[in-house]
Amino acid sequence: MFDATLARTPDAAEVAAMQPQRLVQMLRAQASTIESLRAQIEWFRKQIFGAKSERYAPQPDGVQMHLGEVLPAPALPEAPTREVPAHQRRSARSDFADDAASAPFFDAAKVPVVTIDVPCPEAAGLAPEQYEVIGHKESHRLAQRPGAYVVLKYRRALIKRRDIDNNDGRATLHCAPAPLSVIEGSRADVSFVVATMLDKFQWHLPLYRQHQRLEQAGFKLSRQWLTGLMAQAIALLQPIYDAQLESIRRCRIKTVDETPIKAGRAGPGKMRAGYFWPVYGELDEVCFAYFGSREHRHVHELLGLEQPAGAVLLSDGYGAYEAFAKKTGVVHAQCWTHMRRNFHDALGAAPIEADCALRLIAPVYAVEAEIARRKLHGQAKRLHRLEHAKPHVEGFFAWAQQQFEAQGLLPSNKLTQALAYALQRRAALQVYLQDADVSVDTNHVERAIRPIALGRRNWLF
Repeated sequence: MFDATLARTPDAAEVAAMQPQRLVQMLRAQASTIESLRAQIEWFRKQIFGAKSERYAPQPDGVQMHLGEVLPAPALPEAPTREVPAHQRRSARSDFADDAASAPFFDAAKVPVVTIDVPCPEAAGLAPEQYEVIGHKESHRLAQRPGAYVVLKYRRALIKRRDIDNNDGRATLHCAPAPLSVIEGSRADVSFVVATMLDKFQWHLPLYRQHQRLEQAGFKLSRQWLTGLMAQAIALLQPIYDAQLESIRRCRIKTVDETPIKAGRAGPGKMRAGYFWPVYGELDEVCFAYFGSREHRHVHELLGLEQPAGAVLLSDGYGAYEAFAKKTGVVHAQCWTHMRRNFHDALGAAPIEADCALRLIAPVYAVEAEIARRKLHGQAKRLHRLEHAKPHVEGFFAWAQQQFEAQGLLPSNKLTQALAYALQRRAALQVYLQDADVSVDTNHVERAIRPIALGRRNWLF
């Protein structure tokens, strides 16, 4: 470990008095600190100035144009044409506002269209028999109106039956019952409940903003009422969640991940850290279980200890999933994207070696793209992977083993960590080659997490 006494640079006399072992220890500690600080600076520089995408961009070859070369002029797209008698005429550019223009920018079956009749000024003052309407020209405009809130007023007739005699002089009154609501006794219609949930959880519009919008529209409702309404609506979804989670547990192939979320108060001005654990099934089902921590036991609570025959768990490199696989006997497959990300992060520390790793991984994904393009499934997909992807996978791990044995970098170096991560998970990273139902990565569950990542910036409490 590096201590404070090694942070000061010794003078020549102190160096001469040092034992060789002490000098080597000091140099190694300083080199380790420098490497760690360099990695931190590179990370912060990337966060501020760099691109967040992990898309592979090969290093330039260094060939530069000389001063006299001129870039060729870009080819301009040809203007659209339309056929007219005897010749072709260039189509005028239009925003669909001129007469007789079509309007392909909306789906008329889904979008409400309000028709506004514009009178012809030439027909002003004429009698109907003085002119004839032979057709219409139509133009369209995209318009917006304030929030389309509406109050449903149910008028229920109260009637008195005259044909019934109660023999006691009292009239017999009848009235239809009020329509049932999805939440018993609530003043909210089911359409309002659904729209509020979609605004909050799909479009990330917090309840306090929705409350402000309701107030501006003329409604007198409390924030507490909206919060309670969401809790009641979520309770209605619980049976659907339970049934879907049980369906996922019965799947042979499951993909799981975890992502942090702030939920609940931990103290004055502090929020408690929790975790969503999304689990993805074979039928493209996904459930987001919530647990208060990242402890290993939550994996057992989420997936259960009884697994179907031939079950495979696909995940990243977190040790909780490996421990679960060993305990239950399921096959543990791991994600190539997480492994690849380590080499992408090492580009600043070892650009040549990390770039070589990314070049070796690229054909693995090219094979998957070809499988998707040809829509291969089952045995055909497995054989295609074995024939085309397996040589690239073996070549990559052979290169990684050679680099790990030959390189003299420190353990804290990003490239060393990336190589160690890949080699330790070599067997798990090759599971997908033998099982056509296993994906090469966990990108499908990562995409499912995206709404949570967006919501973290908007949700409150």
